[in-house]
Amino acid sequence: MFTTTKLIEEFTKTRNRTEDLCQPLEIEDFVVQPVDFVSPPKWHLGHSSWFFEEFLLKPHKEGYQLFDENFAFVFNSYYESVGEKVVRTNRGNLSRPTVEKIYEYRKHVTAQMSEFLENQELSEALQEVLKIGINHEQQHQELLMTDIKYILGNNPLLPAYDANFEEQAEHKTIQKWIGVPEGIYEIGHSKDGEDFRYDNEMGKHKVFLNEFFISNKLVSNGEFIEFMQGGGYQNVLLWHAEAWDWIKNEQINAPAYWHLIDGEWHRYTLSGLKKIDLEAPLTHISYYEAFAFAQWKELRLPTEFEWEAAQEKFNWGQRWEWTESAYSPYPGYQKPAGAIGEYNGKFMVNQKVLRGASIVTSPRHSRPTYRNFFHPNLRWQFTGLRLAK
Repeated sequence: MFTTTKLIEEFTKTRNRTEDLCQPLEIEDFVVQPVDFVSPPKWHLGHSSWFFEEFLLKPHKEGYQLFDENFAFVFNSYYESVGEKVVRTNRGNLSRPTVEKIYEYRKHVTAQMSEFLENQELSEALQEVLKIGINHEQQHQELLMTDIKYILGNNPLLPAYDANFEEQAEHKTIQKWIGVPEGIYEIGHSKDGEDFRYDNEMGKHKVFLNEFFISNKLVSNGEFIEFMQGGGYQNVLLWHAEAWDWIKNEQINAPAYWHLIDGEWHRYTLSGLKKIDLEAPLTHISYYEAFAFAQWKELRLPTEFEWEAAQEKFNWGQRWEWTESAYSPYPGYQKPAGAIGEYNGKFMVNQKVLRGASIVTSPRHSRPTYRNFFHPNLRWQFTGLRLAK
């Protein structure tokens, strides 16, 4: 049950956590954009503030004055119906506004939002926009962490974000196959109820699944090294045609952040360069690599429906798990009206669904019906795989 008090508390926690995540950064780290799909940390700080200003304060707080009329142009991401925006690839070229000014902007928006929430009787529609805003910023907290890792992990000095940050969770699990019987299963999130869900998780519907088996644990680093040593990256028969072009053009021969040093594999982590833990769950692989590995094992990836039907039977949350499902709408899907409708629906093409969560997913931001989605070549998120048969 979401009360106004609870929403204010969640809003405040979320705003504070974003800034806490940036505490280990040096000022120079806030501006870097080494590749087009990574945004500078200072942009995340501004964009997550602009969302509240654009969709709540500007249209609904009486007498509200914009902090800076140019910030909508700088911090809009992909909301075409809202107005013009800086091209994504140019976000790292903006030395101004400064980090200091963006923190002033955050302070302004947080204060104005707090005043608005304490003095405004929120309609059901406004509560829904507020929930989206909170969850939107939580999404950007995860993107912030993965973008920081890409920025630092592509610095030739491989500096640590935080020497005490632990990327590996408990993984001492004996591999077993979980059987799931043939039957009809309910998938997705109901439109009823007050717990949060994105529009792409609705509506709840039935699917028929044949009997299948799914692994109780994620594929480990050690298992993937066996694939590499077995010529996996050189065997054209394991790969989609598009994937084969990708590994050749990009000269891919290992997961992202892996380094072969004196004959031993190491990987860059948020706590610095470490020797590979063979038992730890594999991470930072593309869908292409997940599919090829499954082919090599003469197994397959689960569909998102199989994953959801079976998820109560295994532990998840360490890695976003690639599935064999294309990102597409559920039966009866309808985009919300207005700019909020641009949030999920317009990306339902040429992407694969990932299920679960990762070690940098924000607290209270995961659930069994959550549908993450990325292009099949992307590896900068904490992505892994679970096998099925």
